[in-house]
Amino acid sequence: MQNEIKEDPYLRSFFDYLFIEKGLSKNTVDAYKTDILNFNNWIKHNNRLDVKKASISDINNYIAFLFKSKLKSSSINRKISSLKALYLYLVKKNVLSKSPIDELVIPKQGKYLPISMSEQEVEKLLNSPDISIQIEKRDKAMIEMMYATGMRISELVNLKITDIDMKRSVVKVLGKGSKERLIPFGESASEAINYYLLDRKKSSSKEIFLSNRGKKMSRIGFWQRIKIYLSRENLKNSISPHTLRHAFATHLLNRGADLRSVQLLLGHSDLSTTQIYTHIAKQRLSDVLKKHHPRG
Repeated sequence: MQNEIKEDPYLRSFFDYLFIEKGLSKNTVDAYKTDILNFNNWIKHNNRLDVKKASISDINNYIAFLFKSKLKSSSINRKISSLKALYLYLVKKNVLSKSPIDELVIPKQGKYLPISMSEQEVEKLLNSPDISIQIEKRDKAMIEMMYATGMRISELVNLKITDIDMKRSVVKVLGKGSKERLIPFGESASEAINYYLLDRKKSSSKEIFLSNRGKKMSRIGFWQRIKIYLSRENLKNSISPHTLRHAFATHLLNRGADLRSVQLLLGHSDLSTTQIYTHIAKQRLSDVLKKHHPRG
């Protein structure tokens, strides 16, 4: 991937533009890179061209290929958005006179409801780590903090010791686009963090959560640890670390929190992103009514 970017100065400058000028996170820029370089490889393989010489016909054929590969419409839409952003940039820089993707009709995207967990399932997951074992003490602190704050996995593993104010029970989170937000957390998370810090390995790493080697914990490493507890508690394997973020939002709404507050806590720039959780909350209310009402 890196070689292709180095060989094409326009791609390199586009990705620099996304990171420096647009202020997108590294993970988001990496997603753009993957989408655009996949298209670049596909078009080279099929037409011996590159993205700058692609026509609307080439792009339509690529989208047809994506559908044949049985990708979700949401994934295809993201790939189209990545290409649109690239072509707009190339027009802006006078590399192209017109974007070949202007007239493209984006496929309709089906509603996506994120998988969540019941409060009972979360409780089982939170209680699964054995805090007499050092590594599980760390896992307990991570799971508690994620559910207490609803932060993203990348935000969790990048937390520095200086980001946590234990006296005020507030954590400073660096979110997408390098936007900071303060999130309060409760006694359970505070207790778990304090207990973990007592035995935290000495390390030059500023990040709070460390691997066995004393380095910053990775997202994949955390996911592997979560799998252990899911298996131990016989919880559904469709659950992932990100599901705790969904559970955080859903449980707050179920207990009467307003959508705007949940939006701020999650770090969503647009309220419409947060509104997906109202569908889950409404479905829960419907299920409760059907189950408990005498004429349900």
